[in-house]
Amino acid sequence: MVLRQALDDVGLSAVQFTTRVIETQDEAERIGFTGSPSVSIDGRDPFVEPGQLPALACRLYRDNDGGSGVPPLGPLREALSWPPTGDPGNAEAVPFLR
Repeated sequence: MVLRQALDDVGLSAVQFTTRVIETQDEAERIGFTGSPSVSIDGRDPFVEPGQLPALACRLYRDNDGGSGVPPLGPLREALSWPPTGDPGNAEAVPFLR
């Protein structure tokens, strides 16, 4: 899984994550879900694009090869490494990961 690889790559191997199934459009709208798969780091989707509406739909991600059905590994690592100058092995250095 891309998320597990990204966590391992930035020194967050001990961090666990959960998978959630969004079943209705109402639920998608309530939580701001913009399609599957989505990654939420402390309730924030690092890949949401301006104007993107909540949807119970499949999601495509832009990458160097055009598009993919999963978040690109490089940008996912960056989202998990915030701030870039912090210690990526310290969960306190990753403000969105709580």
